[in-house]
Amino acid sequence: MSEAQEQDGVAAMAAGKAARTPSTEETQRVFESLRNAVLDQRLPPGLQLKEQALADAFGVNRAVVRQALARLEIYRLVTHAPNRGVFVAHPSAAEGRDLFTARRYIETAIVELAVERFDDSDLAPLRALVRREREAYEAGELRKALRLSIDFHLQLAERVGNTVLAAFLDEIVTRTPLVVLAHRRESPPTCMLSDHEHILDAIAAHDLERARALMIEHVGHLEGRLALDRGGRGADAGIARLLGLDGDVAKAGG
Repeated sequence: MSEAQEQDGVAAMAAGKAARTPSTEETQRVFESLRNAVLDQRLPPGLQLKEQALADAFGVNRAVVRQALARLEIYRLVTHAPNRGVFVAHPSAAEGRDLFTARRYIETAIVELAVERFDDSDLAPLRALVRREREAYEAGELRKALRLSIDFHLQLAERVGNTVLAAFLDEIVTRTPLVVLAHRRESPPTCMLSDHEHILDAIAAHDLERARALMIEHVGHLEGRLALDRGGRGADAGIARLLGLDGDVAKAGG
């Protein structure tokens, strides 16, 4: 083999390797889409996530899907069963109880900081979010309302300025929808319409004890609407339809 041929071969191998290497943007897009599908309660616990089906749905190669699934496993949103595949996580009742216990401690700490640090400029965007949440519930747009309810808790945590608490809550809140789907009662658990408003009122009044009590009560409302002493339910549906990608393969942004 001549030197030129050898160099061409090396270049071709490098090009092939680059072509197979998942791009950060593609992996992030698939990861965010799957994470959002969990938050929106579109992916039921126990659903098998097949690499090829996801690759086809997103219009990417399987290496991209594999990396996205690996990231989801770190967040405990999926589980890998050897010789069986990857499945949406199915939290046990005990894990659900533990998550809500952790939420009570973390969200109580967050409202304490909010009472100490917030002024009207911090509260205004949260009040606007709560109004949109109420409008969505009243319009029967349940999925949108549930997402706004989640956003309320995440934005409240972000605005108090403690990045550690915010990160802990983000992980817990992201896993909560799987507990809801696995263990909910006949009617889906939603936030009490006035709970968020009352919490913001207590923060605005710098009433520490009331803010803490309201947040504890609110998390208790959410947990109380779950049946954490029984098993969940399965589902069988096309992955593209569950992800909202049918007829929209390979569109940027998921």
